[in-house]
Amino acid sequence: MTARRSPDLSGLPRRLLLAFALAVVGVPTLARAATDVAAIQAPIAALDTALLAAMHAGKETPFKQRFDALAPAIDGAFDLAAILRISVGTGWAALPADQQSAALSVFRRFTIASYVANFDKFDGERLDMLPALREAGSEQIVQTKLVPASGTPTPLDYVMRQSENGWRAVDVLLDGSISRVAVQRSDFRALLHPGDAKSLIESLQRKVGELSGGTVS
Repeated sequence: MTARRSPDLSGLPRRLLLAFALAVVGVPTLARAATDVAAIQAPIAALDTALLAAMHAGKETPFKQRFDALAPAIDGAFDLAAILRISVGTGWAALPADQQSAALSVFRRFTIASYVANFDKFDGERLDMLPALREAGSEQIVQTKLVPASGTPTPLDYVMRQSENGWRAVDVLLDGSISRVAVQRSDFRALLHPGDAKSLIESLQRKVGELSGGTVS
């Protein structure tokens, strides 16, 4: 399989360069019970509320405090285990159970720390959720927009999959098409060796330390 070059994200706003989300093209859903739509959108609505709170808290609030405040919304919005498995790929099953557990634990911290570091100030933005979902097979896409005080809104969409814990995001699409999972997949797999994720775990640990200034480990 020919390697694909990662998208160039250098021109995008920093807070949208989420380190912690499969390009999916869907079509508008024509009919879905309102209760289903609400259930699918609820985790992302809670995440948006928590992100705005983190932005208002800003850098004046200790990083660890913002991390702890945002963690429940991240856990409720994302299926982090599924995202990590997709990012690692077929090599995941060959990893020892203790490395799988360690990788998931540090990936969770990395994801939360990434959001805390990128949503660290408030400049009059708002997060709007579109009322309609987009269908992508068995998955549903919750469409949101980051709307600045002035300028062009940025689409930020969440690919939702039903799990035993309800609907959770398994990818984030920036500008409606740039997949977070696809961007991080090449980085993660480059650090893997057959049956060994130590380099990936150590890399994520370093990034958590850098993002948090050493306050999260």
